[in-house]
Amino acid sequence: MNKEQINPMMCDPETGICEIPGAVTSGNDINTAAKQDKVRVLYFTDPICSSCWGIEPQLRKLKLEYGGYFDIEYRMGGLLKGWDSYGGKDVNGPTSVAQHWDEASAYYEMPIDGDLWLEDPLHSSYPPSVAFKAAQLQGTEKALHFLRRIKEMVFLEKKNITRWEHLEQAAIEAELDIVKFKNDFEGNAKALFEEDLALAKQLGVRGFPSIFFTDENNNRFLVYGSKPYEQYEQALLKLYPAAVKRSINTSWENIFSHYLTLTTKEFAVLTGEPAEAAETFLNGLNEQNKLSRYDSKNGVLWSIGK
Repeated sequence: MNKEQINPMMCDPETGICEIPGAVTSGNDINTAAKQDKVRVLYFTDPICSSCWGIEPQLRKLKLEYGGYFDIEYRMGGLLKGWDSYGGKDVNGPTSVAQHWDEASAYYEMPIDGDLWLEDPLHSSYPPSVAFKAAQLQGTEKALHFLRRIKEMVFLEKKNITRWEHLEQAAIEAELDIVKFKNDFEGNAKALFEEDLALAKQLGVRGFPSIFFTDENNNRFLVYGSKPYEQYEQALLKLYPAAVKRSINTSWENIFSHYLTLTTKEFAVLTGEPAEAAETFLNGLNEQNKLSRYDSKNGVLWSIGK
């Protein structure tokens, strides 16, 4: 398949990008300064972007090692407006995504079950994106918990996260005020999502993940697509050369105190263990009833406190 024949859900593992067809890169710069002396990280993503799910291990590690030197702001980019928005003979609809997701799962070593697109396909990524904006109105931490939860739902549990019952369940688990969440989802959050789309267009964002690192003098670096951990680290250090890497306490208790759910790949990256050794260790904790596991077709999600 050439580039013109790839539909927007066919994220390219080689480049690590989920790209919007027809989007044009802009030369516009970020017109905002960093918060205090910290680097500002502006992250354009989408709840159903497989490449974005693929970099969860890198981002979680960056937060643990350098979290004191940057603030990260999540923006929704609008990967899939609707299947009728870009018809044509080269677009086969949701079923064409199923095999791609399974392949992406193997490439990123992150659990992704493509059968969702055969059993209960999403018509758009806009509703969960709007829902995230509604969650943001109740605080960053709760919103990130909500975003993580809907990603787990869509990638591992084959849940169509355009459906209200799934969004509501994720909101409950993130301890959101459900009445406010629903009111904002149906009201203010839509305008906030449109602002995200406008900013993405202004900055020439054409695919996800797109991560802009910007310092207080408005110097900036863009890391586009799924990249090795070192590229995110280098982008930060270019703008904050004095940043000192924090040593991670790799005990499983500490890792799970920061992140209540982890894939095997995430645990391996955070602890520095080979994936096979990490899986053996996590299985042992599960056998001791210290961790719970959720088995999906293409991998496991480990959790504590469930």
